[in-house]
Amino acid sequence: MRWGLNVLALVLGLCGTAVQAAVATIQDVANRKVTLDLPAKRILLGFYIEDYFAVGGDASFERLVGMSRGWFVKSRPAAWSQYVAQKPMLQQVPDVGNVQDQTFSIEKVLATKPDVVVLADWQYKALGSDLARLENAGIPVVVIDYNAQTLERHLASTKILGALTGEPQRAQRIASEYQQAVTLIQQRIAKAQLPQPRIYIELGDKGPAEYSYTYGKNMWGAMADLVGGNNVAEPFIKTWGAINPEQLLASKPEVILIAGYENVLNPTAMQMGLGIDAKSAAQRLAGFTQRSGWSDLPAVKNKRVYGVYHGATRSIMDLALLQYMAKSLYPTLFKDLDPQASYLGFYRNYLPIRPEGTFMLGLDSK
Repeated sequence: MRWGLNVLALVLGLCGTAVQAAVATIQDVANRKVTLDLPAKRILLGFYIEDYFAVGGDASFERLVGMSRGWFVKSRPAAWSQYVAQKPMLQQVPDVGNVQDQTFSIEKVLATKPDVVVLADWQYKALGSDLARLENAGIPVVVIDYNAQTLERHLASTKILGALTGEPQRAQRIASEYQQAVTLIQQRIAKAQLPQPRIYIELGDKGPAEYSYTYGKNMWGAMADLVGGNNVAEPFIKTWGAINPEQLLASKPEVILIAGYENVLNPTAMQMGLGIDAKSAAQRLAGFTQRSGWSDLPAVKNKRVYGVYHGATRSIMDLALLQYMAKSLYPTLFKDLDPQASYLGFYRNYLPIRPEGTFMLGLDSK
């Protein structure tokens, strides 16, 4: 199903560069047909804040009348501070609560009088029958999904955001850049016909002492599949959860990625992101290699253990992490790729902030 393409064509056809408001029917990633005025003037955002800003451009900040800000502010406070510094109006945007901790308030959503509510697929499913109150109030809900980490849903979600914000051409450019880069990776791997390296990815929020989430068929697991990795957790973990240490040791991963955020409480947790010093991050990463039995793993023996920024996942910006993962799996095939430059370049091209910090690194980083 080619989600969002019909509405994209419709909006592109309305005019050349300036998009006039018009009633249109949009098909979201949940295969729902939603009729609304495009572009929407008052948008309430449940998730994917940077994707919305990147696709919608400067006008997207003015269109935002409500948001579920808790996760972003809590997990990525440095990024939020930079956005507020550049766009002070964000501080005044009402917070409607978070689905994951059951503080999401339909009353607060209604109070913002949005033209449309944009939700992640997982939020839409979790809220379920509660959304009937929005429908009864005549407020359309549009579902997008970057969590699935599939090429199809990434592209569709980006184009849907473009239609909602009146930036279909900008959305098309972002989507095309992403698709071309992923296609390049996949074509090189297919042509090389090399064995699939075994890879293990873990969110390092609990530090080396305790195994935290790894991923099966979604998130980091789906990303590994996209760039030709053999995800050793997939036989044991359906979506996400901790793997049995004995299962991990028996799987003998050849590449290991430990993901981290800026805001961590555990002093040994993996820490990556804005304002994080590379030397400190490398020291934390090295701590994971000291786990019981890890010294015998091929990834540790060959120093193919890497730290990655968890805050760049679930987003069209995860292209840089796909490139980094591909380069970690197939170093001889992707010597020319510069994932760090890709990540920072996206901000220069599409967003108002200029992050500095550590977003990907290996054991030997200084």
